[in-house]
Amino acid sequence: MKILMVLTSHDQLGETGRKTGFWLEELAAPYYVFKDAGADVVLASPKGGQPPLDPKSSEPGFQTDLTRRFESDAEANAVLARTVRLDGVTPESFDAVFYPGGHGPLWDLAEDSASVSLIETMLRAGKPVTLVCHAPGVLRHAKAPDGKPLVEGKSVTGFTNTEEEAVGLTEVVPFLVEDELKRKGGVFSKAGDWEPYVVADGLLITGQNPASSAPAAERLLTHLRHG
Repeated sequence: MKILMVLTSHDQLGETGRKTGFWLEELAAPYYVFKDAGADVVLASPKGGQPPLDPKSSEPGFQTDLTRRFESDAEANAVLARTVRLDGVTPESFDAVFYPGGHGPLWDLAEDSASVSLIETMLRAGKPVTLVCHAPGVLRHAKAPDGKPLVEGKSVTGFTNTEEEAVGLTEVVPFLVEDELKRKGGVFSKAGDWEPYVVADGLLITGQNPASSAPAAERLLTHLRHG
């Protein structure tokens, strides 16, 4: 079982002068769900190398047992420091792909042609694609084989408008995940703010927020084992 995890390379939070990147829990929790299940995990990003960590995600209030495990795991950090370039990835080599969130993906992965191609190729090959928190926004340009938006008519979730409002970034982000998925025809549903919530529609699995990252990874594993 070989799983690709795709991280952002974008580190600027709009015009605020603040830093962003990937959200630590959304990498760490799925990473260990996969590793502890015996999966081979490969990390990729648009630019390759060390992807930017959203500094807020490593603050004490957002730490979990798994983020602490990751931070003290020399092997995991060595893997993180040398992510492969996304445009060099061979989709045929992987059984599934998982996109952690953080605000960074809204700027780079959402517009990245290699990412769009990866998602479309994996799904066409009958392989599951999982995205959590802001990462479902990466689906905005992906198309179904008939040329329609990939999410049209699909049950999806992602970081909600009220969650974005709660973190004070509604006017900073290039688009709102919930609004964009609805605009593309997605059948969007959600739980309460910050509650874990995962939606699976065939091969497409989406999670609402950081707390949804481990459950989404577990759902992906279940799919790989049992279909």
